[in-house]
Amino acid sequence: MDFPFELFLNAIVAGLLLGGFYAAVTAGVSISFGMLDIVNIAHPGFIILGSYIAYLLDVAFGLDPIIASLLMLPVFYALGSAIYQVYHLSFEKRGQDSLRGLAFFFGLLFVTEVALILVFGVDYRYVEASYIGPSLHFGPIDLPLRMLVPCMVALALFGLLELFISRTFTGRAIMAVSQDQLALQLMAADPIRIKRIAFGISIAIAAIAGALLIIIQPVEPSVGREYIGRVFAICVLGGLGSLPGSLLAAMLLGVMESLTSTFYGPSWAPAVAFGFLLLTLAFRPAGLFGR
Repeated sequence: MDFPFELFLNAIVAGLLLGGFYAAVTAGVSISFGMLDIVNIAHPGFIILGSYIAYLLDVAFGLDPIIASLLMLPVFYALGSAIYQVYHLSFEKRGQDSLRGLAFFFGLLFVTEVALILVFGVDYRYVEASYIGPSLHFGPIDLPLRMLVPCMVALALFGLLELFISRTFTGRAIMAVSQDQLALQLMAADPIRIKRIAFGISIAIAAIAGALLIIIQPVEPSVGREYIGRVFAICVLGGLGSLPGSLLAAMLLGVMESLTSTFYGPSWAPAVAFGFLLLTLAFRPAGLFGR
């Protein structure tokens, strides 16, 4: 029997496109968990919130989901800054930022999901966009635009984030804040203000990820739970605090899931992907780009 090379090639391409979306979903967690040591398990809930707001703007004004996400950025940034302020005053300042802080974010996830159910119900919602249905064809390779567009947006997002983190004073302060707050204060930077800015950015990114999610698939309030394990696995696999590592890990996880789904069935995909994570960490505990 001949090897199905065309099927294999399309599975690789589909995995890379899926990995690009996973990267967008993970970007905010890479900042909050990887750089600030804040285990924000409510992040997928904010992504779903972004999806529903993009849906409302599409229904009310016919706005493209990506344009809608840009309009949501300042609102989500302010929301993230406010949430960090509550977290800091209630837990971090009192030295209770581990288990109780985790319970705080779990509560936020639960409240967000219940609020969406009360407002929208449990029916799936979707948006209309000209690029959701068509595909591009390059020889044997199919590129569905509903996956290609989110992947391109995710790559642009990671490029801008990497420039911000590596080329600006605030970005370098975000990288430093979890390592040595005293040294950061000596550089005339307030660690609490830097953390508030960083957490606001991480929640703002959820607005973009939510818009990309509703482009790829219809959403309902509990969809975010499916991504909790993936986003933290990608952060750990890529190396905590490394945006390039998170991007590479997301691509690897996407390809592994796509190949497994194509040749063995979708039910095996999560097991193989997380098995790959465990195998990698066994030989490189700090992750691919961990320091």
